[in-house]
Amino acid sequence: MAAGTRTVGKKKTKIRWKRVLPMYLLALPGIIYMICNNYIPMFGITIAFKKLNVSKGFWGSDWCGLDNFKFLFKSSTTWTIIRNTILYNVIFIILGTVISIAAAILLNEVKNYAATRFYQSVILLPYLMSWVVVSYLVYTLLAADTGLINSVLKTLGLKSINWYQEQKYWPFILTFCNIWKGTGYSMIIYLSSIVGISQDYYEAARIDGATKWKQITDITLPLLKPTVITMLILSVGRIFASDFGLFYQIPKNSGALYNVTQTIDVYVYNALMKNADYGMSSAASVFQSIVGFLFVVVANALVRKYSEENALF
Repeated sequence: MAAGTRTVGKKKTKIRWKRVLPMYLLALPGIIYMICNNYIPMFGITIAFKKLNVSKGFWGSDWCGLDNFKFLFKSSTTWTIIRNTILYNVIFIILGTVISIAAAILLNEVKNYAATRFYQSVILLPYLMSWVVVSYLVYTLLAADTGLINSVLKTLGLKSINWYQEQKYWPFILTFCNIWKGTGYSMIIYLSSIVGISQDYYEAARIDGATKWKQITDITLPLLKPTVITMLILSVGRIFASDFGLFYQIPKNSGALYNVTQTIDVYVYNALMKNADYGMSSAASVFQSIVGFLFVVVANALVRKYSEENALF
């Protein structure tokens, strides 16, 4: 009896593996890439706790405990870069979510197929550009001598602006660039969720005399809630990270703008490339990763508390 049970169990196992093995094989390249790109480099975390000496090598360098972290937080610029990173990300999350959802809803209302594909391509195009290309486009607008905006100001008899030396303009410039470039990607995600909503809901609402605005507020937005929550949790997980290309390429790494443009990622890059301070740059990255992980866990716990079915885990 027991042997028969084992035989049956083995048969079930073989049948199950026959079904799932092709899926695992398809996923294998992605799994290998994830291990090589995300997990093997995690051994580099030890640099944050070492006084790295190139002549001694990675393993031979002396341990220094938390000295790199102490030096990081004693720096006069640390709290400035943390403030910049958090505030910019909060603004990006709020404005990006609102504008992306609005764009998705408006695009869904366009019934002409060709027009829909045209608008979708135009909105998505900036996302496909690299920040290097975008930085040159911005430079053609803001260059002190040859920039389009300064040329217009001179034509109007107004004083030109040295954009790359004036801090007060850059929170708006960086926010505009981020929203302009990232809206297309988020819009596609929200649009795919809207398209998946059954038309029966809208048909019933129209029969009841609901206006278009009422359909959006009572049907579209509530059914978008799971997608919005998922996107918000993922965004919150990167609230201590920043888009390096945006904050390094767009302001041209201008020292005069560091107070409003330097974030943790730019700080790490400058510490590594200019000062060769491997320990402190690694400590900043470790701090960034740990806080980001904690933010994801806390955000997911809050979501699970109020709406368990919408939590990620």
